[in-house]
Amino acid sequence: MTDAREHVLTGTRGTISAREWPHPRPRWIALVAHGYGEHIGRYAELAGALGKHGAAVFGPDHTGHGRSAGERVVIEDFEDVVTDLHTVAQRARSTHPDVPVVLIGHSMGGLVAARYAQRHGDRLAALVLSGPVIGTWETPARLLAHDSAHGEVPGIPVSPAALSRDPAVGAAYAADPLVWHGPMKRPTLRAFVRTLEDVARGGDVGRLPLLWLHGDDDRLVPLAGSRPGVERLSGGAATERIFPGARHEVFHETIKAAAFAEVTAFVDRVLGG
Repeated sequence: MTDAREHVLTGTRGTISAREWPHPRPRWIALVAHGYGEHIGRYAELAGALGKHGAAVFGPDHTGHGRSAGERVVIEDFEDVVTDLHTVAQRARSTHPDVPVVLIGHSMGGLVAARYAQRHGDRLAALVLSGPVIGTWETPARLLAHDSAHGEVPGIPVSPAALSRDPAVGAAYAADPLVWHGPMKRPTLRAFVRTLEDVARGGDVGRLPLLWLHGDDDRLVPLAGSRPGVERLSGGAATERIFPGARHEVFHETIKAAAFAEVTAFVDRVLGG
């Protein structure tokens, strides 16, 4: 696959760094929304698999993440993140007019993708959610309750071991200077709570095809909490693939090839090819 290109775009709260994995004649565009505390560069292997399937792949570092501007991991309002993602989508469409767009959101990016689909679903061909923060996710409210009682957010960073059964994934995550290794911050926790409520109230995505991927040993975003959110968003019509024993990042798990294949087979069904 062609080497990635970097774009610096004007976001809602400063510059946004976006990455493009080009394709000379793409059949579809994959728009990727990454998770909390990480960056789009961690999705190079997914981009390679999708590129072999005919996709041009685009995705931003969300505000406060990776190479984008902003205080680290601070998101005041996820509506701004959705708007920034739409700016990247517009860049992708200007590069490849009339090519269908499939939005892929992981974890926090799944929350962003869900809200994007509620706002801009008529511009999408399909939606893929991986370990999405949607439905009932208790972590933000629990940490904010501790904050209210004790005056500080507990300093609990993401455990690398919770991401994948592949120890190399955790080691690379722990050593990555663009990954946030500190605690969550109050503004972001509050924004999570608000946006979970907004998505719950925002209605379903109608006839937009939706694929849901999740590991059944996901302890960061438990499967049982995501299920009601996915069912509500899809109107009960989602295609689901639950991976036994897999942890939070199915695109970095020991079953990643199967996860990639689920995405490409789903896209083939949607696009008819």
